[in-house]
Amino acid sequence: MTKSRIQENYETKIFPELKKMFPGKNVMILPRLMKIVLCMGIAKIAKEKTAVKEHTEELTQLSGQHPITINAKKSISNFNLREGTPVALKVTLRKKRMYDFFDRFCNIISPRILDFRGFNNKLDGRGNYTVGIKDQQVFPELNLDKVKRTQGLYVTFCCSSNDDNMSFQMLKMMGLPFLIENDRRK
Repeated sequence: MTKSRIQENYETKIFPELKKMFPGKNVMILPRLMKIVLCMGIAKIAKEKTAVKEHTEELTQLSGQHPITINAKKSISNFNLREGTPVALKVTLRKKRMYDFFDRFCNIISPRILDFRGFNNKLDGRGNYTVGIKDQQVFPELNLDKVKRTQGLYVTFCCSSNDDNMSFQMLKMMGLPFLIENDRRK
């Protein structure tokens, strides 16, 4: 099996650079990209069976694998939600598909986002980073003639390290376009 361009770059350049940046750290503590999770909320359109099927096909095209459906665990009357109703679609990418998606996301998808200047640099406190995308139409894999409604999704980059600083440095070195501090709009 051939390695992805990003995986090869990580192993040959980024990992040795991380060793230099964080000397004295155990090699096993240094961050690695473990998985990428794509999650699309569909609670508002769950009553339309064709809409759920369409978004399942879209997420399959984006990721290259079939998503799982997440159902509501409890009924909540204030949200008009019944137990067992589909509320989200989720795909977990690992290994080669993960690196290929990361490459496409950094180099093709991110520049296509409207008014894109970079992603904020706030990680979740556990070394993971989540990006919210408002419109799935920025993905070139989708046939825009078949897209009937815009739907957002979350992309979560899960790292092996619990240290935000180390994970941030790794993601930045891998090519994730972060917002430069001086360029922020206020």
